[in-house]
Amino acid sequence: MKKTIVVVGATGNLGVKIINALLAKEADVKAIVRLETDIKKINELEKKGVTVYQVDFNNKSEISKHCIGAHCVVSALAGLRKTVVDTQKIVLNAAIEANVRRFIPSDYSIDFTNLIEGQNRNLDLRKEFHHYLDKAPIKATSIFNGAFMDLLTTDMPLIMFKLKRILCWGNPNQIMEFTTTYNVAEYTAEVALDEDSPRYLRIAGDRLSCNQFAKLLTELTGKKYKIFRPGGIKLLNILIKITRFFSPSKKDLYPAWQGMQYMRDMMEGRVVFQKYDNDRYSKIKWTSIKEFLNLEEVNLK
Repeated sequence: MKKTIVVVGATGNLGVKIINALLAKEADVKAIVRLETDIKKINELEKKGVTVYQVDFNNKSEISKHCIGAHCVVSALAGLRKTVVDTQKIVLNAAIEANVRRFIPSDYSIDFTNLIEGQNRNLDLRKEFHHYLDKAPIKATSIFNGAFMDLLTTDMPLIMFKLKRILCWGNPNQIMEFTTTYNVAEYTAEVALDEDSPRYLRIAGDRLSCNQFAKLLTELTGKKYKIFRPGGIKLLNILIKITRFFSPSKKDLYPAWQGMQYMRDMMEGRVVFQKYDNDRYSKIKWTSIKEFLNLEEVNLK
C-alpha cells in the first residue's frame, strides 16, 4: 500500500525536488500551497500526479483536513520568522490535529545544535522552532546536510573563479561539508517514507578543507589555485557586525552578512559532524564536489 506524504513548501527549489524523489519511490504525494501560488506551478505539480491544495496558511483546520491519513508531513518552507517559526508552528499543529505520526522540519542546513545562539539569524530561527517542536506529541526528524553544494557556483564566494583563489577565514585545514540539493531531496524522501528514523540525521555528499579545494580546483582547471586568507574568525566577526550595521536588510532572507555568518560557522569548526548517516539508505549515489564542478564546467574555464 502506498504511503501518503504531505509536502509544504512544495513549489520551492528544494520542495519540487523532494516531490520528484517521493514520486520516484511511488509515494502518494499531496502538496499544500498558499492561496497566492502561481497557477503554472500548481499545474506542473498536478501533471506529475500530485494532489495540490491551495489553503490559507493561517487556517490550521484547513491544513489539518488535508493531512488526514498521511504517514509524514515534510516542510520545505523557506523564509524568516513569519514562515520558519510562525507558519511552521501552524503546519505542525495541523499535522498533530490530523494524527500524523511523523514530521520533518525545514532545516536542511549545517548542524546548528552546537552553535552559540545570537550569532546566526536564520539558524537561530530554526533553533527557536526546535524548542517548540521538541515539546510536541509527534515524532520528528531533522536533516543536517552541511551547505548546499549548488551554492559553490552561485551565491557562496568560497571559490573565487576569476582570481583563482579559495577564500579562507581561519584554519585552511578545517573540514566543511557540502551536499547537492538533489541528494538532500532523495534523502528526505527516504526519511519521509521511513517507519522509524531518529530525531537527527547528518549527511554530507562530500567534505573538503580550503587547502583541499585549492588542490582540487588546480587539478580540474590546470591553473594554480591558492588560498586567499584576509584574516581569521575574529576579523570576520567584526566585518559581519559592520556589514549588518550599515546594511541591516532585516527583511532579506540572505543578506550579505547572513552569508558571512554561515561561512563563519562552517570555518569555525563547530558544525563538523561526528557521525554520518549517509549509509542509512543504500540506494543513494552521493555526488562529490569534483563531480559537481565537472558538471558545472562552464565556471571552470
